[in-house]
Amino acid sequence: MLLKVERIYTKPADLDGYRILVDRLWPRGISKVNAHLDTWVKEIGPSTELRKWFNHEPAKYPEFKTRYLAELEANPITTEFVQQVATQLKTMNVILLYGAKDEQHNQAMVLAEYLQQSGQLPTS
Repeated sequence: MLLKVERIYTKPADLDGYRILVDRLWPRGISKVNAHLDTWVKEIGPSTELRKWFNHEPAKYPEFKTRYLAELEANPITTEFVQQVATQLKTMNVILLYGAKDEQHNQAMVLAEYLQQSGQLPTS
């Protein structure tokens, strides 16, 4: 199974996968019905302070990534989240959903890389 990253505002490419919103804030203009979510793990998103500092500025992305990875390491929910994703990946795709406009410079991309490097996800 695959770990995927999708913007919540785009038409869902995979409704058969396990869909997780990884933003701390609910995306504007998206109803809970239209989100097609399986779960919302807002606690895994970057802190309010980090999110405001980053302000989705691509030039700040390398530093944002470093700071967000440090937050993930310190976050007590991270281990549980990694296990949840690993369990779901045994039977279906997992889609990390985010609201940012920038499809390359956002926390879901950092989180996906973190999950893949955790060594806990199924390999096939």
